[in-house]
Amino acid sequence: MYLKNSKIIVIKIGSSLLVDNKNKIRKKWLSSFAKDIKKLKSQNMKIVIVSSGAIALGCKKMNYNKSNLKLDKSQAIASVGQIELMNLFSQTFLKFKLNISQILLTLDDTEERRRSINAKRTFENLFKLDYIPIVNENDTIATSEIKYGDNDRLASRVAQITSADTLVLLSDVDGLFTKNPKIFKDAKLIKKVKNLNKDIQNVDIKGMNELGSGGMNTKIEAAKICQLAGCNMVIANGLYLNPINRIDIENNCTWFVSKITKLHARKKWIISSISPKGELIIDDGAKKALTNGKSLLAAGIKKVSGKFNKGDHIKILDIKNKECARGLSSFSSDEIIKIIGCHSNQIEKILGYVSKSEVVHKDDMVEI
Repeated sequence: MYLKNSKIIVIKIGSSLLVDNKNKIRKKWLSSFAKDIKKLKSQNMKIVIVSSGAIALGCKKMNYNKSNLKLDKSQAIASVGQIELMNLFSQTFLKFKLNISQILLTLDDTEERRRSINAKRTFENLFKLDYIPIVNENDTIATSEIKYGDNDRLASRVAQITSADTLVLLSDVDGLFTKNPKIFKDAKLIKKVKNLNKDIQNVDIKGMNELGSGGMNTKIEAAKICQLAGCNMVIANGLYLNPINRIDIENNCTWFVSKITKLHARKKWIISSISPKGELIIDDGAKKALTNGKSLLAAGIKKVSGKFNKGDHIKILDIKNKECARGLSSFSSDEIIKIIGCHSNQIEKILGYVSKSEVVHKDDMVEI
């Protein structure tokens, strides 16, 4: 139902779907997947594919054992694997008269607003040119500090950037279960999740982290980003042939239904930030002001944590350390330390220059 009503769909596929456990490329599966994409395109849907597999294909090409790779070696092998990956997609999709392009992203590309806007424009232009963007994390330059580390969250960010209606996570499990189905025979598949806090509060997510590529925890994190961005998400078993068509026919999967229909683009980006740079702890008066739609002023700040610059994402916590908002700071952490508890008319005298009176402006903030 949700797929049929979608205009933009992001589909994430893991390396285990492209390469089997015997290190052989699953060409028949990829052809069936391309056939599904052709069907979606015939319904005027815009498609983005987020694909793993660069390192796996690089290892296959160079006869390396993937499990023993260090970071610097894996980055080099990824550069070889990227060519193999795109050749594989190009040769397969060409048979169905589908055009593809490649987009390599790092965490910074989606976290910095200027770069995320540039990425959004690239996606939009590729849609107009009738090309299917194939996205991968840029493993050749990404270090542990700037890596997503999993393509589930990368896919959710791509869905947010492209204003997608649906994110499809093709995994090697049917979806989210009430408990680990490998251990408990009475485990049941959860078909629909509307409220992540209430609907799955009794589900042992950590106990199912060996289920699915990247673990179930990263998929739940992806669902949180999607739900707050107005995007539906589905976890489905992608090991079968024609995996997208199978979702429509059998619906043997887990749907995470978005909480909202629309958020201002700027606020969507703020609320789904994966790695806020710091935190501000505020008093009860400031929290009440935020609830009433006001900006955060220096007078209401009690403590600053972390090192951040002007314009960075930050969390805003109440005095009980509970997150109540996220926003973009108008000051650096060093500047805020100097003006904590001060009235707005004192800021210029303390800092020695004119600046904004709001530490976080209401237009740059989203209440949690």
